[in-house]
Parts: sequence; C-alpha cells; structure tokens
Amino acid sequence: MGAGSSTEAEREPLLVPSHAETNSPPVNSRVYGRRWLVLTLFSLLGLMQGMVWNFWGPIQNSAVHAFGFSKSDIAVLVLWGPVGFVPWLLFMWLMDKKGLRASLLLSAFFMLLGAALRSIPLTDQPLRRWLIHGGQFLNGLAGPTIMSAGPFLSTTWFAPDQRATATAVASLFSYLGGAASFVVGPLVVPAPNDTQAGTTMSAAVSDSSIRDRIQLVMYAELAAIAVLFAAVLLYFPSRPPMPPSVAAASQRLSYRSSICRLLSNVRFLMIALAYAVPTGVIAGWSGVLDMVLTPAKVSQVDAGWIGFWSIVGGCVFGVAMARFADSIRGMLKLILVLMLAGASLSSTWFTLTCLSRYTHLPSTAAILYTSCILVGIFINSSVPIFFELFIETVYPVPEGITCGVVTFLGNLVTGLLLFFLTFYCTDLSWLNWCLTGSCLFSLVLILFFRESYDRLYLDVFVSV
Repeated sequence: MGAGSSTEAEREPLLVPSHAETNSPPVNSRVYGRRWLVLTLFSLLGLMQGMVWNFWGPIQNSAVHAFGFSKSDIAVLVLWGPVGFVPWLLFMWLMDKKGLRASLLLSAFFMLLGAALRSIPLTDQPLRRWLIHGGQFLNGLAGPTIMSAGPFLSTTWFAPDQRATATAVASLFSYLGGAASFVVGPLVVPAPNDTQAGTTMSAAVSDSSIRDRIQLVMYAELAAIAVLFAAVLLYFPSRPPMPPSVAAASQRLSYRSSICRLLSNVRFLMIALAYAVPTGVIAGWSGVLDMVLTPAKVSQVDAGWIGFWSIVGGCVFGVAMARFADSIRGMLKLILVLMLAGASLSSTWFTLTCLSRYTHLPSTAAILYTSCILVGIFINSSVPIFFELFIETVYPVPEGITCGVVTFLGNLVTGLLLFFLTFYCTDLSWLNWCLTGSCLFSLVLILFFRESYDRLYLDVFVSV
C-alpha cells in the first residue's frame, strides 16, 4: 500500500481463539438489530446540524430586511460551519479514546446550546445578531463528529456487506438537512420583494412578520434538537457487545501513529485533496446559491428548490451507489471516476450557461435547473464512496481519525472560499469557475490514483 501499507501484525484480530483456522467460519462476530436505532439517531442529528448550518443562505433576502444583515454577514453565518472544524483534533481524540457516545453527546450539546442561543427573542438588534452568530458557531462545533464519524459507526455496528450503505446514510443526512433548509426557509419565511414599493409603515409590518416567521423556524429546530439530545443521552452505546466483522475487532494504530501515517501516505493525501477540493467548493457555493442565481433572475423560492433537488438527488444517488459498491466490491475508483466526470461536464455546462451573454448559449430555467441539480447529484453522491476508499487505503488507521482529517480539509476549502466571498461578493461568476475547476482537478487526481483494499482483504480472507 505504498508509504501507508499495513503489516500482517497490524491486521491481526484482537479476538482470535487459539484453535482458529484460516478457513473456519467466524464465531465471534454478530450484528444486532439495535444498529438501525443507532444509525437513525446519528443520522437525524446530522439532519438537524445541516439544517441549522444552511438556515440563513436560502433566506438571505429576508434576513437582510428582518435583522439588517448584509451579504457579507450572510457569508460569515455560513462560514461558522467550517470555522467549527478548527478544534477537529480534539473531537477525533475524544472519539478514539472515549468512543462515539462521548463525542456525539458533546456535539449534540453544542447543537442544543447554539440553537437556544440564537432563538432568544431580544429586541436589541445588534445584540441579537451577535447571539445568532454565536449560535451558528456552536452548531459548527458539532461538525467534526457529525460529518466524519459515519464510517466509524458503520464499521463498529454493521456487517461488511452493509458498511458502504450505512456510511452513505450516516454521511449524507447532514447534506439532506442542508437540502431541507432550501425548502423550509423560503416556504415558511416570506420574501421581502413585494415590500420595496410600499409605504414605510407597510414595510415595517412586513419586516416584523418576517422576523416572526424566522423565529418560528428557529423554535421548531430548537425543539427537534432537544428531543434528539435527550434520546442520545438515554441510549447511544459506543459499540455493540460483539463486533460485526473481523475488521471491527482488529487492532488499530494509536492516535499519534495514525496522524503520522496519514500525513506520510502520499496516496492518501492524493485522494484527500481529490475529495476536499470539490466537496469544499460546492459546500460554500450551495450555501450562497441564492446569491449565485440572483443575476440569472432566479427567485429566492426557485433557488431554494434548485438547491433542494441537487442535494436530495445526490443523497438518493449516493445511497444507491453505496449499495452497488456493497454488492460488487473493489470498484470504488471506477465509481468515483464516473461521478467526477459527470460533475465536470455538468459544472462546465452550468458555468457557461450563466455567461450566456458571452457564450450565446441558451439560458432557460429548465437548463439552469438541470445543470445545477446534476452538479449536486454527482458531487454529493461521491462522499460515501470517497469515505470507503479512504478507509480501505489507510487501514488500520481508525475510521474516525481518517475521515476527521479529510472533512477538516474539505471545510478548510469551504472556509477559504467564503472568506474570499466576504470581499468579492459583487460579481460571483468566479465562484462558478472555482466549482468547475475543482471537479476537473479531482478527476485528474483520481485517474492517477492506485487503489488498494486492505480492510476488504481482512474481512474476506481472515476469519475470527
């Protein structure tokens, strides 16, 4: 496995009977029905974390009127998600040493505190804006666990022929939360477009109505997070009584050895960049999709539906591809090549369509819908496939640490993109070109990547 190859000693299972033979069936592994409850609780927390993170972008026009936010403020509110990944090493250490329960409980507490903080109905608008920013930051602190622990959960609880599917569900529900906010926000919160020509009094009444609707959504999200926090507190075991596979019971590298192994493995760094660049760019791009589509005269509601279907399509297609990868193993690179080729073509199509005054390409609502949705489908559906390939490439590095590194890199890219957006928010055509370039860059890296399947080898050829 190149610079990151594992040794036979590292592959040796922890639970090995003294009389075990190579061809004997596994006797110390078992899957439990409760794994679906664990997966459901984790996924629903991811759903709510994604909804809170992407709350302000789809209703940015309404937020400007209700709270006096500027476009730079909206970009900063989205930026708090990537900023929350700054202490990612702490969360990965906690997951490695104390288990998933401790790390998830801390993340859920941050989500609950952040949702409560931004829901305080103060009349002092400057102070209220600070509380909203603080709430978004606390929600961002839940990101390192929510977005990177899916593969760790799937290996700990699920059999080898269900791992990729479980990884897809756990990883993509946070994206689904972002998709839900594209619909919930614009449908519940009225757009201020019809208040511009009215009197001062009617505008004031309209702004008050917008604030009330925003407050209603924030209260609803607070209640949902409180219920999920209570459920995780009552029941969320770190691991089952018996492991579901040989890989789940096998010896892993220590925390420090894992970090050194990852940073010295050129093949891992290669696919880490292939993952982080396009997913980081599309996360920042979709967070301000309303601003991107405004020059094309797409309304706030229509932009919300475009963002919704692009992410939902990516989630559905991602689960389907993960199920395909579970049934036909050893095809992860080929699946990624096809996905990234589709993302490159569709993002180029969308970018050129937005520049129709120069390219003279037809620019209709149907074309913008189709190209934008295809970009989201191809990039978002690649996330669980990337995660599975990471784990196979660097095994026996623990899953939580591996995916923590790559999600940190992805959010670093998102943070840099949104940072530049706070300064260059007038003409956003450069953002579309960044999306296209990121897809092409990732495709080239994957084409030159040499895949390997160390974890799959352990589960197929070694029996406990």
